[in-house]
Amino acid sequence: MNNKKLFVGSLPWAVDDAKLAELFAQAGNVVSAQVVKDRETGRSRGFGFVEMSTDEEAQNAVKNLNGTDVEGRKIVVNIARPREDR
Repeated sequence: MNNKKLFVGSLPWAVDDAKLAELFAQAGNVVSAQVVKDRETGRSRGFGFVEMSTDEEAQNAVKNLNGTDVEGRKIVVNIARPREDR
């Protein structure tokens, strides 16, 4: 099971892929970071996904970044669940 992919919720609208990657770089090596955008408007939907290089780095990110204040909003960081479980 892949525990390297993280769900990040309650993102401020101004956060883009680069800012998301920069934020998570403090927890380890970021493989990818993507803010989910509305298909029609192109605006952030307020959540995204980050993939870390190891399970340990992902756990570290959850422990250290969940509840962190980012531009006035407390972000939610969890291990992402596979799509089938949603």
